[in-house]
Amino acid sequence: MRILLTGSSGMIGSALLTLLAADGHKVVRLTRGPATGRHILWNPEAGTIEPEDLEDFDAVVHLAGEPIVGRWTAEKKAHILNSRVKGTRLLCESLAHLRNRPIVLVAASAVGYYGSRGDQVLTEESSAGSLFVSEVAKAWEAATEPASRNHIRVVNLRIAFVLSKEGGGLAKMLLPFKLGVGGRLGSGRQYLSWIALDDVVRVISHAILSDSLHGPVNTVAPQPVTNREFTKSLGSVLGRPTIFPMPAFAARMVFGEMADNLLLASSRVQPARLRASGYEFLFPEVKGALRHALGKH
Repeated sequence: MRILLTGSSGMIGSALLTLLAADGHKVVRLTRGPATGRHILWNPEAGTIEPEDLEDFDAVVHLAGEPIVGRWTAEKKAHILNSRVKGTRLLCESLAHLRNRPIVLVAASAVGYYGSRGDQVLTEESSAGSLFVSEVAKAWEAATEPASRNHIRVVNLRIAFVLSKEGGGLAKMLLPFKLGVGGRLGSGRQYLSWIALDDVVRVISHAILSDSLHGPVNTVAPQPVTNREFTKSLGSVLGRPTIFPMPAFAARMVFGEMADNLLLASSRVQPARLRASGYEFLFPEVKGALRHALGKH
């Protein structure tokens, strides 16, 4: 297949490039860099893209967006929202006007859609939450509507906390845990929905090829864990103690609004539609996924 990819320089995009190439697909990157070779130039903030560059792709995978980790100033929040919504809408409106549209668009979203829901089990049928990340995810998914309205099969991947030492939240946690000063966050009772990076890219490939998948798809492992359980598993894999908890008030002092949206929020999400489509996880349980991600086989 001929596949167009945005966000190819990110943690997920880089791993996906490797997988798709190994499977024999031709991948062209939509990038802000020089439009040479297997690259197409775009500027989502300025609203510019050349429609003829998008012709004759079988599938599009859209992963681009401002990194969400960091202290959320008003400017940072605007970048988080606009990089996702404006870029997605521009891409989808451009795809909708093509003579030869792609069959499928696989677009990133996030489990933050559900907000913080305690120990409630959440599926794709569950309602949206009220946190900032929930509003971002709702707007992000809504921005794909021009594509779905024009008969492109759209899959919105609600991606959980991705386990990889190459980037994302886990990479930022490793130093304190390796030093033996890691611990649970807040009460530790909040649920963490997670997924191994290898499963994320396989889910994307599966979504491209599975005609039955459309709309929101929870891209999460089938066994969510509490923060306390995750902390103990990570300490066990690293062979380090986890006896230094960070109280909720301290997390809020250090991270601001991001703490309540990401670190202290509880999301117990199940991959109902993935299971129904026949997807089989490489890493269904967290300790095995951590061992693989950290090379602790």
